[in-house]
Order: sequence, then C-alpha cells, then structure tokens
Amino acid sequence: MSKRIQSFFQPVSKKPKIDNSEPEELTRSNHATYPFPIADLPSRISNPLNDHQPRPSQSITNHPDLNLLYFQPLLLSSVARDLFHFLRAELPFYRVQYTIRRGGIDTQINTPRFTTVFGVDETSRFRLPSNPPQSDPTPTTHLAHELVDTQKHTPVSKSRYTRAPRPIPPCLDALRRVVESVSAGATYNFCLVNYYATGNDSITYHSDDERFLGAEPAIASLSLGAKRDFLMKHKPPPTPEKNPGRESRPLKFPLGSGDMIIMRGPTQANWLHSIPKRKAEVGGVGQGRINITFRKAIVPGGTDNYYHYNVGDGGVYRWSEEKGEMVLMDGERKEEGGKEAQ
Repeated sequence: MSKRIQSFFQPVSKKPKIDNSEPEELTRSNHATYPFPIADLPSRISNPLNDHQPRPSQSITNHPDLNLLYFQPLLLSSVARDLFHFLRAELPFYRVQYTIRRGGIDTQINTPRFTTVFGVDETSRFRLPSNPPQSDPTPTTHLAHELVDTQKHTPVSKSRYTRAPRPIPPCLDALRRVVESVSAGATYNFCLVNYYATGNDSITYHSDDERFLGAEPAIASLSLGAKRDFLMKHKPPPTPEKNPGRESRPLKFPLGSGDMIIMRGPTQANWLHSIPKRKAEVGGVGQGRINITFRKAIVPGGTDNYYHYNVGDGGVYRWSEEKGEMVLMDGERKEEGGKEAQ
C-alpha cells in the first residue's frame, strides 16, 4: 500500500480545543448584615434550576406518625456537584459556641459542624427602602433591603430581634423556589445551611418541634456533596406498655448529592433524626457535605433561635481553595475550647 493511501486511513489527530471564553462575571448581592457580598448563581447552575422539572418522590407513610417525601434525587448530579462547590466557596460560615446549664454547671458547647442561616419569620419581611442609599460603585452589587412589619408595613423596631435578620441571598432563594415547587403546598422563610467538613462532623438525634414552627411543620432537607446516612427513630412512648409494636431500630436513608427528604405532618412531634459520625464518607466531593434545610418560622422567637445557634458571636469562616478547608476571615486559626455537642 502506498504511503499516500496508507495515510488516508490513518486517524486524523485533533488539536485539543482551547476554551478562550472569559470567566462569567457574577453579580453579588449585599446587605448590611452580610459579612461580605454573596455571589448570585452562575448560569451553569441557574439555567438548569430555572428549567427544573419536578422529579417523582417516594411517599413514606408506612410507620406510625411518619410522613415523608423522599427524592432520589431532586437535582441532577452535575447541578448538585456545581452547587456544592459554589455554596461552600461563596457563603459565610460559623463554628458556633454556646453555653448550656447541666446540673447547675455552665458548660460550653462547640457545634460539631459549620453553620449559617438566612431568613426572617412571617411577622416581618424585607423590602427595598423608600429612600434607597446611593448605589455601590461596583455595578454587581444589589441595593440593601429594610425590614418591615408584615401587617403594618412599617419599619420593624430594633427591639423585636436580638440579632438582625438577614435576607435569603438570591443563590439560595432560587433553590428555595425549586424546593417549594415539590413541597405539596408548603412554603419556607428560613434557609439553614450546615457544612460537614469530614465524617467527624455530625448532628445528634433531635426533632424540629419548636413552637415557633407551628403545628405539624414541613421541613425540607437537601443534601449536596458526600453521601451520609440520615437516621430516624420514633420517640419513646410514655410507657413501655403503649404501642409495643413500634420499631426500635432506626430507619436509615443514605442521602447522596442532590437527594432530599421532606418531613411533614406529625413527623416532628413523634420522630427524632440525626446525621451520625462516620469514619469514611462515600462518594465525597472534596471530602465534605452540605445540608440545606428550609423551614417556616411564624414568630420572632424562631428568628432569634436560628441566629443564636447558627451564627452566634464568633468569627466568620470562609472556604479556602488553597488550604482545602474553612479558615477564619482574619487568616488565623481559631483555637476552640469547650465540649463538642454529642
């Protein structure tokens, strides 16, 4: 075979494509209560969220007092992956310490995960101020909002809250709208974000049955990043003789990136849930997991509770890609004393 004919059948080597497109310039939203402006979602995330088609959920009601909607998944894997990296890099986080009194002794507790929270209860809402301040010289920053009474439409007194509430930033509000679209009529005004840096970060058994959530609240819990087990167990009956047939072993839901559980109806009043420690994460994305829960608080007590336990008075942490961990914004590691919550 001649060289000319032979060369005709040889595969043509293709030059690798070079992406010469400029990085997308992100709009950033600011508010007086934010430690720094928070980026809005890039188009690679916002576009599929805007086009989101509800995925079928599994209804779980085959246990006493349990009412769940289980999505496996709610979000496409590529969207969940990008959301994980984006939110971890762009949100402010906190390692909250608080004091509890046990047996007459004050004990300092360290929250065993990073937390942050946005929102306000339904007695208040955010609106654009009637006399807006001069626009920030950076064209990518939104105007701040002011807090007004939902009924009177007048500015809220500073004495209503012990800590100033923060509006839900657009990057999380877009996600809230998607979650509401599959929540069977439930709406949410709070967004709590937990970052579990490793398998050692956890949350102990508890129920979200506080009075400030009202009767039979709906709480949506979305997972991003590494897979972690979500455990649920029924609260013990008042006496062993009552409801002897109740399950004693916990229910286990392996939540992967993009999965979501909505707990509703009598669930919070009768069930406990937790994320236990685990030695190794499964399918870890950067060895970490983000959990976002959407709730609806109805009175100012809920707002004060959420900011006390999820923001607190400590320093602000932000993700460092260079160090591969959360670092204090002043650049110094924070030495944490006290006891870790169990």
